[in-house]
Amino acid sequence: MAVDHFKVQHFALRSHEKMKEVLMNPKAKGPKNHYYMIRGGKDITNITVWEFGTIGGEYIKTYGHYHVGNLDENYWIVWGEGIALLQKRAVDKQGHPIDDEIEDFKAIKIKAGDKVYMPKNYGHLVVNIAKTYLTTADDSPVYFEEVDPISLPGHADYEPIKKLKGFAYYVIEKNGKPELIKNPNYKKVPKAKITLPNDQ
Repeated sequence: MAVDHFKVQHFALRSHEKMKEVLMNPKAKGPKNHYYMIRGGKDITNITVWEFGTIGGEYIKTYGHYHVGNLDENYWIVWGEGIALLQKRAVDKQGHPIDDEIEDFKAIKIKAGDKVYMPKNYGHLVVNIAKTYLTTADDSPVYFEEVDPISLPGHADYEPIKKLKGFAYYVIEKNGKPELIKNPNYKKVPKAKITLPNDQ
């Protein structure tokens, strides 16, 4: 069934109150809203704009999620500079993901003009490390028939990230530069460092 473009609510934002669930220091002060989304889906693409700065030393980021189903995604960096975090969970003998055990972790430094591929089975989020807005476009699907397709789309699983209070690593500012710091809520994570897109 075709969706009437003029009747769809495309705009959503992620508030500080909601982001407290995944912050390294949820008691730290931050902006009223951390980032803003305009959702169009694969055909129109999606646009996301991040605020800039740090919250308790941690750079502003997206909430982070895993995809439900056999989905991948491309991000194009339109403006600014950031770090894309990707993590893949270990699985048990039945093939079920183990939320607090990560078998692969990537931290990719990105800037305007770069493209980042988010493979299936990888959770991902993006951090703004610049002193200006970060803007990206992506081709993640949006199913507008869902109850809340923009803010919490059904193809995305946020619960494992919420349960563990963020990704396996936080990106903090140290001496004016980004640095990774392990999230203590994870039982097993590989060593990680910040790399460039061509190093992946």
